[in-house]
Amino acid sequence: MLRRYRPDDLDALLGILGDPETMRYYAHPFTAEESKLWIDRQLDRYERDGFGLWAMDLREDGRFVGNCGPTAQMVDGDREVEIGWHVHRSLWGRGLATEAGAACVGYAFERLDLDHVISLVRPENVASWRVAEKLGMWVDRTTMHGGYVHRVYTVSREAWDRPTPG
Repeated sequence: MLRRYRPDDLDALLGILGDPETMRYYAHPFTAEESKLWIDRQLDRYERDGFGLWAMDLREDGRFVGNCGPTAQMVDGDREVEIGWHVHRSLWGRGLATEAGAACVGYAFERLDLDHVISLVRPENVASWRVAEKLGMWVDRTTMHGGYVHRVYTVSREAWDRPTPG
């Protein structure tokens, strides 16, 4: 289940963003303060853009297990809407990112009326580019983002076919 972040999500979020293995494709694992700023940034995005990354709760028990959602990003000088995701390492391989990602791509096309969305994925991040491909995305180009080379995966509204998670 996807929902808006709440300030009380901090400890659970830190368990994800503070994990060195989860954050190996970022500059460093996040501190508690950086994780708090992450939540604050999403709350600001909800107000400014009407969307942002959402907290992901496990259906079975309501436990916070990650995030997924659309965010506005500047890529090569253009404003793009990126679908991004993080899942707690203990739940990798269960299709949660794909399932949440599919819901977010659908939201972007149906509710935000976008003609395409992207995902920025480091070339070394095999698990995330597999999620992007399961979402029907393909590599459009590479770019520098946040000081690192990223593949720009994209899918258009016309090409998107809601994937089956797994």
